[in-house]
Amino acid sequence: MGPDSVSRLEIWREGMCIVSSVYRLPRTWPREELYGLTAQVRRAALSVPSNIAEGVGRGTPGEAVHYAQIALGSVYEVDTLLQVATDLGFSEVEAARPLRARLGSLARRISTFIRYNKGRK
Repeated sequence: MGPDSVSRLEIWREGMCIVSSVYRLPRTWPREELYGLTAQVRRAALSVPSNIAEGVGRGTPGEAVHYAQIALGSVYEVDTLLQVATDLGFSEVEAARPLRARLGSLARRISTFIRYNKGRK
């Protein structure tokens, strides 16, 4: 199983798209948040496809489940951080809404991936 098998996974590809969106969104946030909220949301977003890739790359359904669960937690972390940014007025609700909807969809798909791989153990 090579890196190309990971890139065929829709949840990995969607995670990569979310990373790009998350990196663009904070460009309008206060500069003093560069090492705070901005860094945290970017780190959490990077964790999503990275953990999916690591779990699949380890080659067992059990490892895929474990790392997908970490990725799922990161999806919820990104969503929470975007809510914080909205609550603090760093992002407009309308600017964050599409990204938060994509996160919700990705969370459901990762959950399905976890259930599928639990059945393969």
